[in-house]
Amino acid sequence: MAHSARMCSIVALCVVALFNAVAIATEPKNHAVVQQNSSSGNVISSNSVLVALLDSRYDYTELAELVEKALLLQALEEVVGSNNITIFAPNNAFLEKNLDPEFRRFLREPGNLKSLQKLLQFHVVPTRMVAEEWNNVTHRALNWDEELNFQLHEDSKSKVMKVDLGTVTHPNAVVRPDGVIHGIDRLLVPKSVQNEFNEWRSRRVILEAVKPQGAPTVDSPRFSKKIVSTSSSSISLPPIEFALAPGPSLAPAPAPGPSSGYHWFDGESQVKDFIHTLVQYGGYNEMADILVNLTSMASEMAKLVSEGYRLTVLAPNDEAMGKLSADQLSELEHVIYYHMIPEYQTEESFYTGVRRFGKLKYDTLHIPHKVVTQEADGTVLFGEGEQSAHLFDHDIYVDGRISVQGIDKVLIPPSHQSKVKKLEREQEIAKQSKRSKGRLLGSVCNLLEKFGQNSILSTCQ
Repeated sequence: MAHSARMCSIVALCVVALFNAVAIATEPKNHAVVQQNSSSGNVISSNSVLVALLDSRYDYTELAELVEKALLLQALEEVVGSNNITIFAPNNAFLEKNLDPEFRRFLREPGNLKSLQKLLQFHVVPTRMVAEEWNNVTHRALNWDEELNFQLHEDSKSKVMKVDLGTVTHPNAVVRPDGVIHGIDRLLVPKSVQNEFNEWRSRRVILEAVKPQGAPTVDSPRFSKKIVSTSSSSISLPPIEFALAPGPSLAPAPAPGPSSGYHWFDGESQVKDFIHTLVQYGGYNEMADILVNLTSMASEMAKLVSEGYRLTVLAPNDEAMGKLSADQLSELEHVIYYHMIPEYQTEESFYTGVRRFGKLKYDTLHIPHKVVTQEADGTVLFGEGEQSAHLFDHDIYVDGRISVQGIDKVLIPPSHQSKVKKLEREQEIAKQSKRSKGRLLGSVCNLLEKFGQNSILSTCQ
């Protein structure tokens, strides 16, 4: 009897030791999962006002290039992450044609980088100011060294909005959740930058005037052919405002907005046209069949476009659609909605965004899920991990309201991915527990057999 009690104690110790070993083996895996989840970073949204500033459709790309040249893009991203901002942007036509060439050269010289930064920061205030809330106030610019004066002149016939010496020609040109862009008719030049420009121009004129005799003639636009006095007191320089003539007015009226209740566009014919183009293009018949025959998505898209919405469709090719599993087909509508972005994007705008920001998140019609884009292999990559898809056939259909971009894989919504992973984990746990139970029972039976006590457990027989 005592011998049997000792055997039971040995068996219990073996069981405890084996369970401890299993717990120790699984602990690092759980730790690794926590580390992996904690390493994810923030990604700027495609609906950001900074993305709109870079978008060629809004006619402010010249200003965006100056922002990049001044190394201010990252600083603006940080500001947008914590505050709403308002940007006052002269359009491309003014910066290309009406800007004084000498002042342009001054801004582009590497030694004047701080002046360029101060000038651009003078066009941004770290607060949200839409046209409807405009009044006579003063706000500090983004660099906190200069102040901008806002004025409102209103009568029964007109309403004039001014900021500093500029006039707002296109109020609320871009309105996004994190900021607003107003179109203005000139550059806003702070007094500090104006003084720095005048000093730079004075030094340059003096250096040219006192060029030594016998110096070689240099055929370069850097040297002026004007004859000036060598005395600095005789140099007369006009103020910079004379060089900054107002640019043309931004006249186009805004298009009717979505959800207005009116059908401003023929969405039905546009959707039919894009589906016909998808079929004629070749290789996307499965996607066209799903939109028209298997679901009611085509008619829903037509209603959205008719009310003024814009859509971008990420269309997986037939080869990718053929790889869908039965579980994925059971949630086909959710999967397809995840491929629809409620804004108009082309291959150029997608690539420009990821090239300048690294990663971007786009809203989808499968609310609240978003699709992440990034640059990979010289093109745009949608999604992350094994489920990511490359931009395969770009601009299959683009008409200003509907854009279709072909991709080489089906994007799976995160909710569906989590269900699949949960099922796989449960199956793996079941297998591991079955294998662990078999190994544990075998070890106990072998131990009992060595002592001639394998008859204690009936399963060992």
